[in-house]
Amino acid sequence: MGRAIAALIARDLRLAVRAGGGGGMAVFFFLITVSVVAVGVGPNLSLLAQIAPGILWVALLLSSLLTLERLFQADLEDGTLDLLAMGPLPLEAIAAAKAFSHWLTTGLPLLVAAPLLGLLLNLPVNVFPPLILSMAIGTPALSFLGAIGAALTVGVRRGGLLASLLVVPFYVPVLIFGVGAADEAISGAPPGVMLQALSLLGAVTLASLVIGPVAAAAGLRAALK
Repeated sequence: MGRAIAALIARDLRLAVRAGGGGGMAVFFFLITVSVVAVGVGPNLSLLAQIAPGILWVALLLSSLLTLERLFQADLEDGTLDLLAMGPLPLEAIAAAKAFSHWLTTGLPLLVAAPLLGLLLNLPVNVFPPLILSMAIGTPALSFLGAIGAALTVGVRRGGLLASLLVVPFYVPVLIFGVGAADEAISGAPPGVMLQALSLLGAVTLASLVIGPVAAAAGLRAALK
């Protein structure tokens, strides 16, 4: 099973590289969103630094939604999803592999771009480590929870918007604890308070790693009937 999952992940990565546009589009949207908000706030650098974690997390969350629609849609259209469903891998493992591939092609590039955009928002240097750590912990949850919405709307015309509406409420805990960890660093709170927020964020991510593939597999079974 391990080899089959690794082969499926490698296939999705190759297709993402050949098709192009997915991760790059998400990073470009990330940049545009942060830039527009920075222009809207104005030249108040102290205010920008204070709200920078919230801006970065919201922009990252919205950017990760852009590629959810194609998570299962392309495989459904060309018949690959039917072949995978008849193969030896359970649908839960297939959903987990595709969610992990989504994180590698979308979440990881956004994570790499976040520090550069933090400089644009005058984010204090001491806030970078907790911000990047919180994003490293929280972004996998965005992909695995997003897989639920993508599976429930697979085959639905213009399902991307519907999938976004379905999963955004589940993203709220990730957003709260992710921003909270960076905000505690800005306010100079004791390290234990920041670690508490990161621990809660980690708990949400671990729960999504379990719930996401199971719920996504149920959605795929309904779509394939």
